[in-house]
Amino acid sequence: MQVEINAKAALLMEAETGKVLMASDPHEKLPPASVTKIMSLLLVAEAIDDGKISLADEVTVSTEASKMGGSQIWLKENEVMTVDDLLKATAVYSANDACTALSEYVGGSTSAFVRMMNERAKELGMNDTNFENCTGLDDTVTQHYTSCYDIALMSRELLKHKMITNYTTIWMDTLRGGKTQLVNTNKLIRFYNGATGLKTGTTDKAGCCVSATAERDGMSLIAVVLGSDNSKDRFSAARAMLDWGFANYSKVTVSVDCDKITSVRVLGGTEDYITPFLSKEMTVVLKKEDMSKLSNEVVLSEDVSAPVEKGQKLGAVVLSLDGEKQCEIPLTSPIRVEKLSLRDVVLRLFSALNNPY
Repeated sequence: MQVEINAKAALLMEAETGKVLMASDPHEKLPPASVTKIMSLLLVAEAIDDGKISLADEVTVSTEASKMGGSQIWLKENEVMTVDDLLKATAVYSANDACTALSEYVGGSTSAFVRMMNERAKELGMNDTNFENCTGLDDTVTQHYTSCYDIALMSRELLKHKMITNYTTIWMDTLRGGKTQLVNTNKLIRFYNGATGLKTGTTDKAGCCVSATAERDGMSLIAVVLGSDNSKDRFSAARAMLDWGFANYSKVTVSVDCDKITSVRVLGGTEDYITPFLSKEMTVVLKKEDMSKLSNEVVLSEDVSAPVEKGQKLGAVVLSLDGEKQCEIPLTSPIRVEKLSLRDVVLRLFSALNNPY
């Protein structure tokens, strides 16, 4: 590790590209405590963005939710609270009762919600993960684990839902008309420049854990720490990784000379040539000292046969550092080109015969 870390495992990732900037035992399977709730928050955020639920929806608290231990806002059975307030209690205060109420509302039951969590984990490529509950409480479970890398993956996905930082950046707030006070369990929100979240976790089995996120100059970093002996070490490790990342790396958008992008010949199509275009901006994260060594090359297909689909890859812009490939961005067709019909072929043949020059 480039910085001193007092933890069982740690990792630093750039959020947009997913590039790992430093890591120590990133795939070790460890209990994550309440960092688990990142996946719970992700499923809730997706349900909101998909229109399945809304922030204004009112949720009736079940018996199970009202009996949760650990960090809680002391929800009572049959108490009614909005999704907005439950989300705030979960993200800011790590309330297990609020998280359970949300899981029941989104999944129908906690068991169904946990199945959703594990299915989503597989979709995200979280191969070191198995969830047994939505909260991270681990006193009665034996197969509830994840890794620093997997936590970074789900943190990265959660950050794509811009509304979530409206909650994870709250330092202090209240519920129930000011009767219930919330203070963020993530101290970096108050004390670290650019902090955006994301989630802490602490149990005897897991130790002190955190997925800490921050953004500066358009670059968002995710620092994951698992298994610190105390809270101070957890936040010191996250801060050290974030500081190192912001000091040594930059995110840049690479410009491409459009004159380098020539046409590609289409064989047997209604168009003879297509000029492909860059399907998206090229964003790369590099050490600041390597910026001047960056180069790009346009690589195009020699010929393509019709039909050509709109969006079909016709080449790529390859980004290299000292001759070593870093990434590539596809060059795609802006239009669909149909295959010549027999009638088209005959008409072209007659046209050529009548106009030999």
